[in-house]
Amino acid sequence: MSDMKTAPAKVDPAVWRTVWTVLVGGLAVLFDTTIVAVALHTLADDLDVSVSTIQWVSTVYLLALAVTIPITGWAQRVLGSKRLWIAALALFLVGSVLSSLAWSAGSLIAFRAVQGVAGGVLVPLMSTLVVQAAGGDNLGRVMSVVSLPAVLGPILGPVVGGLILQHLHWSWMFWVNVPFCVAGIVLAALVLPKDGPVRRLPLDVLGLALMGPGLAAVLWGVSNTTLDGGFGRVDVLVPLGAGIVLLAAFTIRAVRQGADALVDVRLLRHWPLAPASLLLFLSGITLYGAMLLLPLYFQDLRGLSALQAGLLLIPQGLGTLGSRALAGKLSDAMGARWLVVAGFLIVLLGTLPFGFADATTNQWCLMAALLVRGAGMGVVTIPLMALGFRGLARAEVPDASIITRIATQVGGSFGASVLVVILAGAAAGASSTAEAAGAFQTSFWWAIGFAGLGAVISLALPGRL
Repeated sequence: MSDMKTAPAKVDPAVWRTVWTVLVGGLAVLFDTTIVAVALHTLADDLDVSVSTIQWVSTVYLLALAVTIPITGWAQRVLGSKRLWIAALALFLVGSVLSSLAWSAGSLIAFRAVQGVAGGVLVPLMSTLVVQAAGGDNLGRVMSVVSLPAVLGPILGPVVGGLILQHLHWSWMFWVNVPFCVAGIVLAALVLPKDGPVRRLPLDVLGLALMGPGLAAVLWGVSNTTLDGGFGRVDVLVPLGAGIVLLAAFTIRAVRQGADALVDVRLLRHWPLAPASLLLFLSGITLYGAMLLLPLYFQDLRGLSALQAGLLLIPQGLGTLGSRALAGKLSDAMGARWLVVAGFLIVLLGTLPFGFADATTNQWCLMAALLVRGAGMGVVTIPLMALGFRGLARAEVPDASIITRIATQVGGSFGASVLVVILAGAAAGASSTAEAAGAFQTSFWWAIGFAGLGAVISLALPGRL
């Protein structure tokens, strides 16, 4: 593939076949993440451990994901895209089956690590496969479809998880991954183009030793901020500081190594990729940070169950689902700048009612606001996902996928932690429903402020390329 350029209006049917093939496997990863998130209390009770212990079911998955993401580009160059995709899906299938058969908290945590390793390969590889198949053409439209798992996961995950926990054993949360994995493997074997011979390429072992643990330490430190003490905890400051030092050392070394580095960070000199990554980080704070506040608002302040809260959040997912196709077409036609600015402003408007909401605010009004908010999320994320790859050569796409994925992952984790810490601080000493409502309002106003900041920064994005 030559350097990517603006392309024809029509998308090659072969590209769509690749998109839908990887979409099936991608659904398994994102469903799994959102379903498990609603089950921690049930797992703690059933496995007879504390919630703080069972929290490692989510934490170890996140850490394994973080350690594995950086190696995806090298593994793809060595094994080939098709082999790596099938191998990672097979590993995720094994991890899912083992998780469903777990007999203790320790075994479940270990098997979730297996899933995390596979997920760390699958998530960035999904973007790489479709961008390389598209050849840089019609990226907005292609990304609007490949983003479906990220859209459907938050819509269906909490609902499916709630139904399973209400009517079935928790092990079915992992069995639901099996059909997606099996279908994804079969489709990949039939549809994805054949790989060349396996190659021998040196692995940047020192780079991996710096970047993998560095990224995991940052995410671990950030995840601990949700505990009492927030950012002042030792288990926040130490891993966060160590992770930043490791990542800084990796970056300095990678700049010197260039294309031989585990991840070629020099790609950030490419102007579309640099602002897209920054705004994906910020969108993680703005969009996904507030995603944690919303179910807490419905459950803690309004006393709803996890299933009821999940059902009330469906309009947000539907808004994203409805806006992504239009956002993809507009992104290809007009570029990212004004589209992303408008998206952040729509998110701001959709979040605004929650800045005034209390325990008695009309739910239909809030659901309408969530529909608007979800539409804004689609308008923000689709152009940014496409923008990061514009103008890149085929060989540069895997590293760009890793960079954008890390930006989104860290931004989402950081945003969730910051808003939970703000909520905890505002709710400290709250002795009435009104005071608790005020704490949520304060947190949502921070989310509104982040959306406004995103709109301002988006003005620096390049226009039509």
